Amino acid sequence: MSEPSSKVATTVYVPRDSTAISLGADEVAAAIAAEAQRRGLGVRIVRTSSRGLFWLEPLVEVAGAEVQGAGGARLGYGPVTPADVPGLFEAGFHRGGAHALALGKVEAIPFLARQERLTFARAGITDPVSLSDYEAHGGLRGLRRALGMAPAAVVEEVVASGLRGRGGAGFPTGIKWRTVAAAQAPRKYVVVNADEGDSGTYSDRMVMEGDPFVLLEGMAIAGWATGASYGYIYLRSEYPDAKRVLEEALAVLRKTGWYGTNIQGSGFAFDAEVRVGAGAYICGEETALLESLEGKRGMIRYKPPLPAIKGLFGLPTVVNNVVSLASVPIVLDRGGKYYADYGMGRSRGTLPIQLAGNVKRAGLVEKAFGVTLRTLIEDYGGGTRSGRPVRAVQVGGPLGAYFDQSLLDLPLDYEALAQHKGMVGHGGIVVFDDTVDMAEQARYAMEFCAVESCGKCTPCRIGSTRGEELIRRIIAGQDVAANHRQLLALCDVMEHASLCALGGMAPWPVLSALKYFPGDFGLPASKEPAHVV
Repeated sequence: MSEPSSKVATTVYVPRDSTAISLGADEVAAAIAAEAQRRGLGVRIVRTSSRGLFWLEPLVEVAGAEVQGAGGARLGYGPVTPADVPGLFEAGFHRGGAHALALGKVEAIPFLARQERLTFARAGITDPVSLSDYEAHGGLRGLRRALGMAPAAVVEEVVASGLRGRGGAGFPTGIKWRTVAAAQAPRKYVVVNADEGDSGTYSDRMVMEGDPFVLLEGMAIAGWATGASYGYIYLRSEYPDAKRVLEEALAVLRKTGWYGTNIQGSGFAFDAEVRVGAGAYICGEETALLESLEGKRGMIRYKPPLPAIKGLFGLPTVVNNVVSLASVPIVLDRGGKYYADYGMGRSRGTLPIQLAGNVKRAGLVEKAFGVTLRTLIEDYGGGTRSGRPVRAVQVGGPLGAYFDQSLLDLPLDYEALAQHKGMVGHGGIVVFDDTVDMAEQARYAMEFCAVESCGKCTPCRIGSTRGEELIRRIIAGQDVAANHRQLLALCDVMEHASLCALGGMAPWPVLSALKYFPGDFGLPASKEPAHVV
């Protein structure tokens, strides 16, 4: 949607990802186009992705030769509604005019300026399906470099980066690739786990809707490094916008020779397609995902063999999360050491952290590992939206532990959280104020597991149902001490005897709630389970 270039004085950027659209971005873009036309102004509208500053969406940005005070940067206005648009034009926002919604230079907004954006470097900046835009901002450099290297050297670059799976397990990505590369088979696959189902998470969606080429570039690099020639993106059914963007981006790559039978004349063949799941949380587990991708019911497979040896259709398969693969291009572009220089301990690089729940400023924060929960919640999130004190924080999705105020100074690090029976997971952080009922939250954790269990193993299938029943009895004050003992024993069985992480980790939010918030269960502080670290 644009005027002829000779008439265009200003470019207006309006996000097109589903968060912004749900808050009215399409209507805002249409209103800007109509108002510019009515006034006879040359305005070009570019639909970008969201920068992840959700409390400011729809965030409208302007840039151009006539924009005053920008110095080449973009100036922001937000959150904008269609009703605000005439007033914005009246104030001359398309030239950088002052207005109550003016935010100044977008890159200087503290929430954004204090981040280390590597994987999300293009978020909110580029047109998601413009390959020229992508290349102008560093895209395809990683794949170009990879194609000039031996596949084994590419694998070792990823090993050197220290990149670990960003989907939850935290397994070293390079080691997984090394295993697949060494496997002998007539065909190999790259499978993207895009079944992003954890509560409070959206980084995968933001990549796919806002910078799909970086994921597709990462897939191609993985294919070259491991000998895989085809890829599948297993997408959750609730992401129709991501599906449309991915398929448009795939078509662009095929047309330009970056996907297909002979990528850029290198002799390397790689292509991919999108497959949509049916809404089962369990398919976020890699072996259940593979079962579903093969057209079967999504149920856990026994391991070994590992998917890297015997995965999709019984062949060696790289199974990585969206953000894991989207982090690969910068590793190949800038080098493994560059990426590994971020972070702490065995947690290297950056993590896209998703702030949600009761916070003033919900959104995506990409930071090097080591930032504390308190910094994220208070400095970035601005504290609770309600203005009441923070009481609990759940890190890592619905199976993550609940932490109280005493643990807010923990650094976000795989090992640091594991010491307190917690996990980084997918990087989601959900904040609760002091009105939360933690016994009810614990009950919900067991209910969630009961609803989402694939049913293959007894500890998960039966234990989650019995666990919810026990918590209901405790909440009702029925024989609290005896039911508490029974609940602890049941959690122990689920944790150590379940086939996969769904059943094995469902006790973690329950045990942490019992430990840090015993009063909510009618238990004295001295009754907290001693075996919980």
